[in-house]
Amino acid sequence: MRYAGERAYVLHARPWRETSLLLEALSESHGRIGLVARGVLGPKRHVLRAALQPLQHIRFDAVQRGEMAHLNGAEALDAAPRLTGDAMLAGFYVNELMVRLAPRQDPQPDLYALYGQVRARLRAGSGVAWTLRRFERDLLQALGVGFDLSCDGDGETIDPAGHYRLDPEHGPRRVRSERSGDARGASGRGLVALANDEMPAAADLAGLRRVMREVVSHHLGGRGLKSWELVAGLARPERADDQDDSVS
Repeated sequence: MRYAGERAYVLHARPWRETSLLLEALSESHGRIGLVARGVLGPKRHVLRAALQPLQHIRFDAVQRGEMAHLNGAEALDAAPRLTGDAMLAGFYVNELMVRLAPRQDPQPDLYALYGQVRARLRAGSGVAWTLRRFERDLLQALGVGFDLSCDGDGETIDPAGHYRLDPEHGPRRVRSERSGDARGASGRGLVALANDEMPAAADLAGLRRVMREVVSHHLGGRGLKSWELVAGLARPERADDQDDSVS
């Protein structure tokens, strides 16, 4: 199979052998694609190498040979976002989730559009925590495993004054007492805000982070993310419990 002028976002790149890269890209028409880029680490290939960095939007030509496609050429379609601090960690998290959850060789136009959207929000300096909660919500929907956040698993309207867990299979489940752990769940107010795409208060964002992580962990099949480990290692003691702007 040949790819000609295929648009894609670079999700991951790692050195292979002495002068080559192994890439994961999210393409517009063919979903996630593995690419072998030979000879791009040589001294005269810096322009091509720069176009193959994570977060870069590219147009490429390649030939599919088995599981991996062999890159023949690529060009950058714009300048990749220059992210620092929490935004950089968020970009790492977004890319890692896409690599883990986006299926190979399966056209996913919604995922491609979603990636472009979250990339633009990170570039614009939008609030990191809110950007990631919206991304997680929309990613689950695009993969067909999302749920309605405006009502619980029994069809009851979410009570803004209540507290909820997110069951990965059935959606919100109200927590009736503190003994059941409602302090570690999400507020109903936060779920309603997320359902309506309205930015919630900082305290509600912290709860959303916890419950969305549980759902994401479920779909990762028990294997965690390197970005979670990185954030946990960097967390200062006073932020370790409630990192509102973290990717954990």
